[in-house]
Amino acid sequence: MKTYLFSGGFIFFATIALFGFLKKPNKTAPPTGFALVELFTSEGCSSCPPADEAVAALDRQYKGKVYILGYHVDYWNYLGWKDAWSDADFSGRQRAFAQLWHSENVYTPEFVLAGREWHNWFTGKNGPKAGGAKAGVLTLTSTDTNHWQVCFAPENPPAGHYQVHAALLAGGIISDVLAGENQGRRLTHDFVAINFLAIGLKVEENIVRGKFLLDAPRSAAGNTLALTAWVTRAGELEPLQATGGWLIPPPPN
Repeated sequence: MKTYLFSGGFIFFATIALFGFLKKPNKTAPPTGFALVELFTSEGCSSCPPADEAVAALDRQYKGKVYILGYHVDYWNYLGWKDAWSDADFSGRQRAFAQLWHSENVYTPEFVLAGREWHNWFTGKNGPKAGGAKAGVLTLTSTDTNHWQVCFAPENPPAGHYQVHAALLAGGIISDVLAGENQGRRLTHDFVAINFLAIGLKVEENIVRGKFLLDAPRSAAGNTLALTAWVTRAGELEPLQATGGWLIPPPPN
């Protein structure tokens, strides 16, 4: 039986061994990781393809040092093209961010970096940076890639309640858009969220623990599959720590 173990730790804004499949995980790896990057996008928005290109550029620039998630919102579907990866829950997550920031509007493309709106993604200014306060170690384990055990050991004794957020991400997706603002274009997507959840965790002897079930939809496309998970305080969106890895890694070049 194969066991999958992903571990991230020690640095807020930092994650250890991001999208690498970890055969020999190292919990004490140097703190060289970066923050969670979340993109709200849509195939129905003509401004979004450059954001997809930016995602690919971020992956190349911070290879192994950044978590990237693409949420396809559903509020562009009325223009004639229904984004196959869109989900009302992703639109709801974006609105939750907007409420947190006291913003009256949502828009695409929108990048969120470590729980904060990132306006300068197109120039890379104020992008992912190393460093930050110590947060602790987050570990995920599974024997079947569906049922996961969560263990978060905070740097300081845990206080209050915590949640784990987890997403399955598909990559290498190619979509021929036949209507809407991107009609006639062939779009390529990576790190597309195809399943997402957020559940509460329990504190036991200064360790935050829990478990979750996350299945890949039968209609999942593309040629890669990854898992990313992060911990927040309950009711908050700013990540405390994150980890993840490939379940189906990219094909060899």
